[in-house]
Amino acid sequence: MRRDSIEHDTDPSGPRRRRSRHSIAGAAIAAAGLLVSGVAASSPTPKHGDDIPNVTQVENQIKAYYGDTVVGTDHFPSPTGNYAQEVEGIETHAQQYLAHHSTHDQGAPAVVFDVDDTTLNTYNYEIFSGFAFNPTTNADFVNTERFPAVFGMPDLVNWAGSHGYAVFFLTGCPEAQREHTAGNLVKVGYTVPTDVDHLYLKFPAGSPPPYLHCAAVTTCTTIEYKSGARAHIESLGYHVIADFGDQFSDLEGGFTDQTFKLPNPMYFLP
Repeated sequence: MRRDSIEHDTDPSGPRRRRSRHSIAGAAIAAAGLLVSGVAASSPTPKHGDDIPNVTQVENQIKAYYGDTVVGTDHFPSPTGNYAQEVEGIETHAQQYLAHHSTHDQGAPAVVFDVDDTTLNTYNYEIFSGFAFNPTTNADFVNTERFPAVFGMPDLVNWAGSHGYAVFFLTGCPEAQREHTAGNLVKVGYTVPTDVDHLYLKFPAGSPPPYLHCAAVTTCTTIEYKSGARAHIESLGYHVIADFGDQFSDLEGGFTDQTFKLPNPMYFLP
């Protein structure tokens, strides 16, 4: 299932298919990472142990940023924490952008949203798992539909759906999790369609959809999978006005006019 200053580029000039434009970004990716040309890169190999951020301190910073709130036995972000405030600012910019780009002469306007930590928040699982992904325990969270919505995102997504946009969800979750991924989205307030035509999940190994040519020889990278799906959406007669994700790999590869990056300091997916 696994899957920063605010930059705003609404310049309509230049090619849109060859590369995506600057993202509207959220929080920094991780304390130990470098940001190079909009993507995360590993730090040089440290020469001294004290040069490496202490894992416990980094985890405590993440919890403070999200405003760790315990409800029963689960941990959730606080609706008044720094994470919630940062997300709200990004969503405000996104709605302003979409309000001025709801029509396009190259196809029906569409928006694409990632799922994990873009529309559904997985902080509760990350705390449960100690920030270590396990497919079995993660599948339990998915199948019991335990993820809350990212603060404010149902309002933005539903607003887009009611203002002329076709809404698509594009996730790295496997096809086997379709029913409960869609169920979780509906459960937390998304009213736009989540059927097979609007919710794209990752194909089973060795069984790629025909529009993903990269998988004919090897498994698609995240960028190949997601940009290939956006290209397919546009081939159906849509024009992707904006693409939303919490990973840079959700946003690279083109086939969108604008990208909006949600903050996620919990994990990084190339």
